[in-house]
Amino acid sequence: SAAALLVLAAAAGLAVALGLLPRVPVNRFCAASNNRTGFLCDDRVTCVPASQVCDRVSNCRNGEDEQEKLCGDLPRSLPGYLIFRCGNPAYWVHADRRCDGMNDCGDCSDEMGSLAACPPCGSEWWSCSPVLYEYCSCVPRRLCRDGVQHCLSWSDEYIC
Repeated sequence: SAAALLVLAAAAGLAVALGLLPRVPVNRFCAASNNRTGFLCDDRVTCVPASQVCDRVSNCRNGEDEQEKLCGDLPRSLPGYLIFRCGNPAYWVHADRRCDGMNDCGDCSDEMGSLAACPPCGSEWWSCSPVLYEYCSCVPRRLCRDGVQHCLSWSDEYIC
């Protein structure tokens, strides 16, 4: 019976290798640096940040983060966990750009509101709304009192 089981396992392995049986899909979700969404390489160790997938630079040893089946029809060809749909459905950003403090969508939907579900400003940020330029509701504290207005209320120059 052990020999029969071995022959059956070998036949199933050969069928999978020849494409006769479907392969179990590989879960490629992982948490990259700063707990950001990432793509797990074939080595099952390397986690590529979402924004580095399909950027024309191979970050995985075998280049699986740049393969045609993954990058051929952006964003439709990417797994859903790698993208964030902006408030305007015509636009999208990589998932690790959500809640990064920068207005990547152009309408702040990746930084504010129920779609983004971002935590409040951290200790390295000054909260003010509306914010001018590339930020949404938080300004990096390093920009406080730098002589440049970032908050419409000027609170980054007088209170921060």
